Formats: sequence, C-alpha cells, structure tokens
Amino acid sequence: MREIGIGVVGGGYMGKAHSVAMSAVGAVFDTTLRPRLEMISARSEEAAEAYRRAFGFRRGTGDWRRLVDDPAVEAIVIATPQALHRDIAEAAFALGKPVLCEKPMGASLEDAEAMAAAADGSAVANMVGYNYIRTPASQYARKLIADSAIGTVTWFRGEHTEDFYADPEAPASWRTSGVANGTIGDLAPHMINAALALVGPVKSLIAEVETVHAERPGGAVTNDDQAQLMCRFANGAMGQMHFSRVATGRKMGYAYEVHGTRGAIRFDQEDQNALWLYSAEGPDAARGFRKILAGPEHPDFLPFCQGPGHGTGYQDQIIIEAKDFLAAIETGQPVWPTFRDGLEVQRIVSAALESSRTKTWQDVLPVSP
Repeated sequence: MREIGIGVVGGGYMGKAHSVAMSAVGAVFDTTLRPRLEMISARSEEAAEAYRRAFGFRRGTGDWRRLVDDPAVEAIVIATPQALHRDIAEAAFALGKPVLCEKPMGASLEDAEAMAAAADGSAVANMVGYNYIRTPASQYARKLIADSAIGTVTWFRGEHTEDFYADPEAPASWRTSGVANGTIGDLAPHMINAALALVGPVKSLIAEVETVHAERPGGAVTNDDQAQLMCRFANGAMGQMHFSRVATGRKMGYAYEVHGTRGAIRFDQEDQNALWLYSAEGPDAARGFRKILAGPEHPDFLPFCQGPGHGTGYQDQIIIEAKDFLAAIETGQPVWPTFRDGLEVQRIVSAALESSRTKTWQDVLPVSP
C-alpha cells in the first residue's frame, strides 16, 4: 500500500464529487494506491482555499498550472468546463502524469483528437469520466450482452433526457451558449458512450439537432435544447437515440433498451438499482420482463453494501471511477473508457452535428487502436 498525490482541477459540482471519491475509494475498495488529497485549484485563490478546507486538501491554488507542475501532485483529475480540458490534459501528459478527465473530453472534435494523441504519446493512465455506465446494474447489462444472454443484438434505443431547461422562462446562462454546453455536447455523450459500451461501434447515422427556446430572459440561446439520431452499428444492429434538456418531467432520464434474438434488457437511471431482463424461454403464458435488483453478486456492489436491493447512488459511481483510475495507474493497463474511447464519442457527436446541418446520413470514422 502506498500513497499517491491527487490534484483536482475545479472545485464545483464535479470537483466536489471527485474529491469525495478520492477520499473514500481506499476504504471502500481497499485499494493498493491510497489517494492523498494534495492540491485543488479554482478560479481564484479565495475559492481554492474554500474548497481546500471543505474537501480536505493539503493545499489550494488559483492557478491550475501550478497544480499540474507540482511534483507532489502525481495524478490529475480534470473537473473544469470543457473549454479548459485540452490545455490541462496536454500539460499533465507532457509531465508524464495520469489524467482522469470529466466528459466530454473537450469543447470540439479537434480538442478530443489532440487530447487522445497526447495521451498516446505519454503512455500513462488516462480515462474519461463516464460515470453512469458504471452502476452495478449497467455493468451487469453489459456483461449479459457480451455473454450473449439475449442472443445477437438487433436493436438499441437510448435516451438522456432531463428538464432543467423545460421552462421557457428559465434565464439564459453559460449552459445556453456554445455547442459544447448544449444538449448534443453535454448530455448526448453519456448515452452515446452507453451505446458504444453495450452494442459497439457506430458505422453511420442521421441526426436532427434543434433549439426549442431560441430566446430566454437575459439573452439569445446559441446552442441546442434537444437532438435525435438514427444509427446503424458496425455489427448490423439498428439504433436510435434522443437527448433533451427540455423533457418536462424527466430528471435523470438516462435510459436504454436493447433487443436481441433471444431476449431484451431495459434500464432507467431514475431507478438505477434495477435492471429489467426478458428471456425468450418457457411457455408464452409465463413470459415477461423480470426485475433484477442490484446486489452483492453484481459488479462493484459488494464493497458498498452486503444487502441486495439496498442500492448504490450517484456518488458511488464516482468512487467506482476512482477505483478504476487507480487500477490503471497501478497496473499500467488501460481501463475503459480511455481517451481513445472518449474520442470515439466525440466523432459521433461531430457526425451528428454535420448530419443535422446537411440533412444527410454520415459515416462515422473509426478510431484507430
């Protein structure tokens, strides 16, 4: 067992989540590497000091470059807005420091390509923070599909829908400016990542991206409120996805349904400790979806709780991420999703935007190994 100095860039919503995760992961998973909260950075010295006290870091700074350059900071978590991801990641990789970067990887496809190249050149651990696919239930769904429990996958439907901007009178903010902060840039990557994890690479797609409320109190909206796409996966399966921040009534609508030749799977993040499985077996009168409650027999559940049905939560997903990141650092073996996997998501987002602009099907270029 040894300590590793962790630096977290950004102290807001996700900065707090990652800081708490790094504090807890050693106890929860009995990791060989034990994080030491070495330094946190924020937009000002005052904010950094407040986060330092609140989260338990040794030091704080208003300059992320100072954090990256500090020799006591051995691994870095990026939890800033997307526009800063590339500069921070490239600086860290240049020093040979492992990076866990929040999704999406950058503010553009160009950013993502540069970050993936920097990660490849550094040969150190790198990972993108797609937390929702790490729930025990979704990990189990992924295993069932990989094990052909539902046969050959023929169809996928996924959505990431929320309603935090459903009210047209909700004021404009940073979220309503710039493609990277719109629904296709912010929410869509989560479900696209899930589709890649569950079904595999996307070969081609056609998409629509639109702004529902073009004006809000405080200014014009320059990005999208919702988007939809149809796709064809490389394995031949059909798919469709929908993303929205104006889906009235939806709070955490990260949901998917996967059909196969011998069964089907359904999942909804608003009930994240349950997975619905249909098996095409037995008499018709007895068939139907059955609810499976997440429990100790499912991936990464037991370290949190010994009782099935007791459940894990949002923060636990981030702790699981921290465990996987530490494992990648310790073993030197890549842990999914790497920056190359994150780049694959960004290529699909880029293709969807181009498809919406041209009203045509777009091929999705594969990411080289």
